[in-house]
Amino acid sequence: MTALDDDKPTPRGELTLQIVPLPSDTNPNGDVFAGWLVKQMDIAAATMAGRISQGRNATVAMDRMEFLSPLRVGSQVGCYCDVVEIGRSSMKLRVEVWTRDRTAKHPRKVTEGMFVYVAIDEHGRIREVPEQNR
Repeated sequence: MTALDDDKPTPRGELTLQIVPLPSDTNPNGDVFAGWLVKQMDIAAATMAGRISQGRNATVAMDRMEFLSPLRVGSQVGCYCDVVEIGRSSMKLRVEVWTRDRTAKHPRKVTEGMFVYVAIDEHGRIREVPEQNR
């Protein structure tokens, strides 16, 4: 995760989802549950996978999830998606989560992870990603 080593780290990829966690999304200390954050990352990546596959898709794997710092309630959260690889029917996407705390001047990276999706048809069977998107 080289973005933390840079003098001015910036997100990689396209801003795909932006949301603010509410008190119901947190533990008693006010930190956002990791499961809530993974859900938002999955939604963001599935949105991009849907554009690539031009239809339905399903999550088949999540890999290399690292949580670098806590996420506080009320922070502005952005999920940035970056295409890593597109196969015949699968799509591998990197998702980075950045936050801007209410009192912070600069955004900070919270986590990143790899998500793999497969394009599916209306019956839930694997189908090919359109050729022009591979």
